[in-house]
Amino acid sequence: MMRLRTMVLGLALDSVAQDLIQFWEHSENTLQVWRASSNFVYKFKHNDAMYFLRFTHEQERSIQQITAELDFMQYLHLHHYPTVMPILSKNGNLVEALHTSHGTYYAVVFNQAKGVSLDIQKVSEMQFEKWGKSLATLHHLSKTFKPLHLDTMRKSWKDALQSIESVLRDHPQETEAIDELKRIKKWLHTLPTTEENYGLIHYDFELDNIFWNERTAQFNVIDFDDSMYHWYVMDIILALRDLKELEKEKAEIYFQAFLRGYHSIMTLDESLIDQMPRFERVSNLYRFSRILHSLQDRNISNEPSWMDNLRSHLSRVRDELRVGFQQPW
Repeated sequence: MMRLRTMVLGLALDSVAQDLIQFWEHSENTLQVWRASSNFVYKFKHNDAMYFLRFTHEQERSIQQITAELDFMQYLHLHHYPTVMPILSKNGNLVEALHTSHGTYYAVVFNQAKGVSLDIQKVSEMQFEKWGKSLATLHHLSKTFKPLHLDTMRKSWKDALQSIESVLRDHPQETEAIDELKRIKKWLHTLPTTEENYGLIHYDFELDNIFWNERTAQFNVIDFDDSMYHWYVMDIILALRDLKELEKEKAEIYFQAFLRGYHSIMTLDESLIDQMPRFERVSNLYRFSRILHSLQDRNISNEPSWMDNLRSHLSRVRDELRVGFQQPW
């Protein structure tokens, strides 16, 4: 989640997006905001096809990390994994930079995913199995992925912990979160890492980022922005966190279907499956720190009307996550 001030500046009159879209071929007057969270995403058309312009401020993501993300996506595509692809700009670049009075923005354009977005309430048991198989296929390919350059490697869980620590340093009153970080650091450093249980994961393999293609009976995957080196089991936890919205009996059936699909490609360390609740606490603390980072801007000039609702929503989620840190480890 980006800082709220960055969000306001980046969305103001769509001026940044309008300037960035000039780097790519596009149909005039088709640019529309799609979403803004950890980055900005606009949709637009060219030759009647839909594309997506994604950009981020330099304070949120370095060009090296964006390049690393695209390297992995191109590797997956080369191995016939169904994912969207970055589109070359008019200059022949995958990433373009725009320098403004309030910093530099880095932009990428992707083609549209082939398929439809699904609601957790309407996903079938067969689709859950395919979902698990899709994630396992990604992990299987991750095992043999080698970054092109060491300076464009994706970050790892260790970097995520450093990021959490950096945020909490500015919020010494968050004692529950600070204690939770100490527990998590101690625990994660005891876990084994092997080629079978650890590698480059998606980190956001939920329904917002996968699209069901009925013709191929596969999911088409987007948004590798948060990918990092982590235990593969973390991807399962994050993918299925919305299962809590379903009845307990149905959720268990779908969870087993997902694992059945996953096991058709990859094996899972049973000891790590048993540790899923602790992995969930790791993701919750990381999310908590990112919300703190986002909320640190109090007074924003020309604040839009929707900001109050967003700030209230983020504050509510932050408070709910904080309560979880008080639970027995």
